[in-house]
Amino acid sequence: MDAAVSPLPDDIEALKALVRLSAQRADEAEQRATSAEAELANARARESATEALISHYKLQIAKLRREQYGPSAERTRRLLAQMEFELEDLEADAAEDNLAAETAATKATNVTAFERKRPVKKPFPDHLPRDRVVVPAPCSCPACGGMRLSKLGEDVTETLEVIPRAWKVIQTVREKFSCRDCEKITQPPAPFHVVPRGWAGPSFLAMLLFEKYGQHQPLNRQAERFAREGVPLSVSTLADQVGAASFALMPIFRLIEAHVFAAERVHGDDTTVPVMAKGKTDTGRLWDYVRDDRPFGGADPPAVVFYYSRDRRGEHPQAHLASWSGILQADAYAGYFELYAPNRQPGLILEAGCFAHARRKFFELADVEGAARKKSRGERTGPIYPIALKAVQKLDALFDVERGINGKTPAERLAARQELSAPLIAELHDWLNAQLAKLSRNHDLAKAINYMLRRWDSFTRFLVDGRVCLTNNAAERALRCVPLGRKAWLFCGSDRGGQRAAIMFSLIQSCRLNDLDPQAWLADVLARIAGHPANRLGDLLPWNWKPTALKLEP
Repeated sequence: MDAAVSPLPDDIEALKALVRLSAQRADEAEQRATSAEAELANARARESATEALISHYKLQIAKLRREQYGPSAERTRRLLAQMEFELEDLEADAAEDNLAAETAATKATNVTAFERKRPVKKPFPDHLPRDRVVVPAPCSCPACGGMRLSKLGEDVTETLEVIPRAWKVIQTVREKFSCRDCEKITQPPAPFHVVPRGWAGPSFLAMLLFEKYGQHQPLNRQAERFAREGVPLSVSTLADQVGAASFALMPIFRLIEAHVFAAERVHGDDTTVPVMAKGKTDTGRLWDYVRDDRPFGGADPPAVVFYYSRDRRGEHPQAHLASWSGILQADAYAGYFELYAPNRQPGLILEAGCFAHARRKFFELADVEGAARKKSRGERTGPIYPIALKAVQKLDALFDVERGINGKTPAERLAARQELSAPLIAELHDWLNAQLAKLSRNHDLAKAINYMLRRWDSFTRFLVDGRVCLTNNAAERALRCVPLGRKAWLFCGSDRGGQRAAIMFSLIQSCRLNDLDPQAWLADVLARIAGHPANRLGDLLPWNWKPTALKLEP
């Protein structure tokens, strides 16, 4: 008998004991397998539930993104941001449950692991530096101990890593010399600095400004982070630098302002911004005007300019556009009406209506899913009108035409609109009048219909001018940075703070419209603007800017 095999005992009782022991071990193994399978089943159930929640949240977020421009846009954006935060947690939960399922699968004998469908990971950008770490190869064959090893190839695993931010102090040394002949003392001139007698470098200032106005991080949070990194700076010290840098960038803001109002067509909109007052918080306004000629194939670069006001009186947009004339794409805010006067000086401003606003009024009366959500929350819901649904479908047909001509020249857009959109508009006008005749004056549908019919000339202006867009979405997109920031910085500290925010939003959003990194642009411009010739400041505008390497060492 093989020595590796244990002999069976000759005693019957001993043999029975061995059988009982074997059976007991088999039962224990079966229990362990059953326990592992149960653990795996639980892990798979958690994984499945998490995946279902992720799908549900993605669907809800997609719906909210389509609805974020309604009268309740601010509430919708807050809900959208909250759901995105919850989605992030759910994605993390799914990854954790997936690892738990894999661990449970290793304990099970006959159950395959549950595999979560993960998105395909894109390769890391080529511009990132690579540190090659080679795992030491064996000096001899692990199988036979042979020394004659020949390399066949290699497998490379890439891991993304980040190096913590490094702080440094730049010492600029200017040596003094005395002439032995004339005893005159000479010294090189001090370098230009964006802030007179300032201590903050351009990269630091750019980070400070972009974090505050582009990433919505108030100065007190930035100061806390700096202190944790070993650089304690007070909030008042940082605020001084923000004010000085904003003042230095004012000439660039004026050039962007001139560029925007050199356009023959602009988008205009506004949103609320809380402002501190004595014992309370007032509701101020941030206005934006966007120049974006890309929808009709224009060659001029896009840009946006912001303004701040303490209230929403019509005198503010009238002052903003006092010297401008052209086509204004905006909502039906009454403060704009004086701008459309036929005898206005210095020139006529033509109103172009926003079909997105008009469609929204009908969509709210035909939103079956929205009504169901409100009902599930116990909220009051209004009736659903088939007429409203029909209006939405007719307006959607116009949007379908616009998608096909986006980016074409004004002449091409105008020809397509005359052929495809004009018959739809004529049919829509007759249909709206017919429906209005059936409704009472105060009916919700009548109000939505009158919103269009009373401004019919502005809504049909796109049929006679190929430059006009169907919506005012360009202005609403540019304003999106303000409600995002309100959740972080809560309010402006003063009217001056609101004006400063308007300047910085103009610079940062104009960079984004031109696909630039705002922080990199700010760092380079702040490093150059003090010594840059005044007659060549246009070279620093986002669409003309060519970056130069910052010299951080003397």
